[in-house]
Parts: sequence; C-alpha cells; structure tokens
Amino acid sequence: MLEPKKTKFRKQHKDAGGGKKIRGSHLNFGEFGLKVVQNGIISARQIEAVRQVLSRSIKKGGKMWIRIFPDRPITFKGVEVPMGGGKGDVIGYEVAMKAGRVLFELDGIPQKEAKEAFRIASHKLGVRTKFIAR
Repeated sequence: MLEPKKTKFRKQHKDAGGGKKIRGSHLNFGEFGLKVVQNGIISARQIEAVRQVLSRSIKKGGKMWIRIFPDRPITFKGVEVPMGGGKGDVIGYEVAMKAGRVLFELDGIPQKEAKEAFRIASHKLGVRTKFIAR
C-alpha cells in the first residue's frame, strides 16, 4: 500500500477540511477520469483496492494514473486503554479530499470499458464520485 517514505513528524492533527478544490480538478494525463463530488477521506487501502480494479479492467491495453497520495497518518489507541498516555499508534495513512479533485485517470481503452471500470471502482471508495471524459 501507499505510504510516505519519510515524514518530518510521525503524527498529525486532523484537518477541518471544507471548501472546493481548484488545483488538480482537470484531466492532465488520460482521456477519462474519476472525480470526487463531495469532501471526504480516502485511505491507502481504498486507493489500493481501486488500483487493483482498474488494473484488471485495462489489462495490458491501457495506462492508469493515480493522482492522489495518502500522506496523513491515521492513529488508533487500543480498545480498553485508559484516558491519557498520549496519542495512539500510527496504523495507516489517508488523504483528505475536497470536491472537484481528480483521483484516477485512464487512457488507451474504449469509453464504455473505462466507464464500467470506474463504476466498479467507485464502490470501493467512501465518497461520491463521477466519471469525466476529455
């Protein structure tokens, strides 16, 4: 799964989020894309699940780009741990999404196949998305 090689600090505060995304809202590489239509959080596990679905659908015919990277750590304290004692251990990484961000791009396959691949992939994510074409 995706995670940063090195970070300045091991743990981070949570971001309040909100607003609209302007940077990264257009297709730059491929012909088709998957765009977020609501603010939310996507984990590294979800990105990996979508990557597997898309790579199976394009087979050897197309090319795929992942336009996001999970760089924010997720921490978790044990189930019956008493209050205090600091912040929990890092268990994974996530990325905070704003509406309008392009997540994935595909090229080299027909539009019908790309749309079906993105439909299946969107079920793996915890945010609403839409299919876009150039």
